[in-house]
Order: sequence, then structure tokens, then C-alpha cells
Amino acid sequence: MIKQEKMNFWEGETCEYCGGSIIEKRVTLHREVRGKYVLIENVPAGVCAKCGTRYYAANVLKTVEESLRGRRAAERKVVVPVYSL
Repeated sequence: MIKQEKMNFWEGETCEYCGGSIIEKRVTLHREVRGKYVLIENVPAGVCAKCGTRYYAANVLKTVEESLRGRRAAERKVVVPVYSL
């Protein structure tokens, strides 16, 4: 039996801006939707190790869009303090 290793989606990819290598990470997206702030946690992304530019696979963006349109239920709600200077 051949052992299969999990393939990194971003392996071998480089940043289109600085040429740095792309590594897979889980990130949090912060968005404003219809006047309300939304956090989406644990989003798989390719992140440039050099400049930090983020890249997302199409299926991930589709899931994010479904979440923002309310087609997926939020796991929890949090209260966010707001400061003004």
C-alpha cells in the first residue's frame, strides 16, 4: 500500500508582486456587510512569506461569499468595542 501525503495546494507557487514563496496558512477575514462587521475565522489561504499578500482558492471564496450572504449560520457572535480618536 502506498502512503499518500497531503498535497499543499500552494506548493511551488510564488507571489505575483514580490516573487516570494507562498505558504498555506489559516487566516481571519474582516469584512463589513450591510453596515455590520463580520469575522470569518480559519480561512485557508496562500500567504506570501515575504510580503504577506494573501491568495484564496475559488472554492474558498465561494464559501466566504455564502457566509457573507447569510446562507451559512454564524457559529457565534461577539461584542466588539469601538473607539474613536
